[in-house]
Amino acid sequence: MRIQRRLRIPVDPDETPMNGIVKVAFASTDRKRVDQHFGSAGAFAIYAIGQERTTLLEVVQFEDQRQDGHEDKLAIKLAPLEGCAAVYCVAVGGSAIRQLIARGVQPVRVSEGTPIAPLPRELKTGLRQGASPWLGKAMDCIGCEACSRVCPKKCFTHSPMPLAA
Repeated sequence: MRIQRRLRIPVDPDETPMNGIVKVAFASTDRKRVDQHFGSAGAFAIYAIGQERTTLLEVVQFEDQRQDGHEDKLAIKLAPLEGCAAVYCVAVGGSAIRQLIARGVQPVRVSEGTPIAPLPRELKTGLRQGASPWLGKAMDCIGCEACSRVCPKKCFTHSPMPLAA
């Protein structure tokens, strides 16, 4: 299996991803709904999501692939996710989960047909509120780990708090 088509959207150099922006992929056949199992995904739509703006960066399409348990196809699916903080999909196998997490990509399962449009808004809320540990990690939060939900200073750069004796 190989990549069939890869469309990268030109980005203004002044708007390149930097602090406060995460890359997130969605396993989707139509770029409107999450409707694919990770291992047999026909395409990924990859977005840059920041507090103010969401931008489509890239669409990667793969040759037809069925769910057959062969893990050799995972490498081709993992490569385009370089730099992504998460991938939203309908389902994902155990081996793929391990490989994604080893690369710093959080697999996020959603119901089949979940619209993509509201998901960046939810992530933006998470960026503002520090709502999920994986999102904080993606933003390089070196927070206290004790709170695991919200950076107490909401700056995502504070030093770790001392552990209670």
